[in-house]
Amino acid sequence: MKPVRKAVFPVAGLGTRFLPATKAFAKEMLPIVDRPLIQYAVDEAREAGIEQMIFVTGRGKGALEDHFDIAFELETTMAARGKSLDPLAPTRAPYGGVVSVRQQAPLGLGHAVWCARDIVGDEPFAVILPDDLMWGKPGCLAEMMEAYHRYGGNIICVEEVARERTASYGIITPGARDGNVTEITGLVEKPKPEEAPSTLGVIGRYILQPEVMKVLDNPVKGAGGEIQLTDAMATLMGKQPFHGVTVAAKRYDCGDKAGFVTANIALALERDDVGPAVRDFLGSIG
Repeated sequence: MKPVRKAVFPVAGLGTRFLPATKAFAKEMLPIVDRPLIQYAVDEAREAGIEQMIFVTGRGKGALEDHFDIAFELETTMAARGKSLDPLAPTRAPYGGVVSVRQQAPLGLGHAVWCARDIVGDEPFAVILPDDLMWGKPGCLAEMMEAYHRYGGNIICVEEVARERTASYGIITPGARDGNVTEITGLVEKPKPEEAPSTLGVIGRYILQPEVMKVLDNPVKGAGGEIQLTDAMATLMGKQPFHGVTVAAKRYDCGDKAGFVTANIALALERDDVGPAVRDFLGSIG
């Protein structure tokens, strides 16, 4: 079984739901308290043993690369003023630890992942969608890695969703269950509630075998007229093992305004520096 050393971050989206904030600003740089979404995603990948982060970017996304670069002027100024550089430590990447490739047109998640094919090569790889902030210990991807080491093949993060919301998710057809791991025998993108094979929805974490790239070499447009990663995975069902993992980490949908605000409040309340003030404020309006 080959180790999973690389993770693909599809970060080319325009962030239209957060306009005008994202007009000149990558949505993945929106902060949850004082760390941008992309930092939470990269930290999660590092905890799981990922060595190389592959950003699939678009125009205007240079801030993502800059965030993990050395900020010479900033660091020099801070050092001269006697300020600690410790807050910047998580933003430093080893040489070659962060690479990027452009997705020139918004053709879907499957197409975004396919854009990283030459960097991924013939290795299994993870896919992390930073909009889904997964908060908890162990980290979401680390827990999925444990399942990968037991079962191999392809591992997908899943969670129970309300049946009336199945049309917003990829939904699995479940097979045998072993604790928090469910065999996946089928997969359908955004089914109507009455047609959904279960209420286990796919969320933004995957561990995939490189053969999915070969499927994406000859894409077929799916739901929404886009090239769907779910459809490519469904093509491999029966040829490779697929398992869904229900993780302990809590999911915050930060691609949604309400989810973004909720994440800021929830994570702030856990911190000693800002938690008491936030808790006092919430109590004053309760």
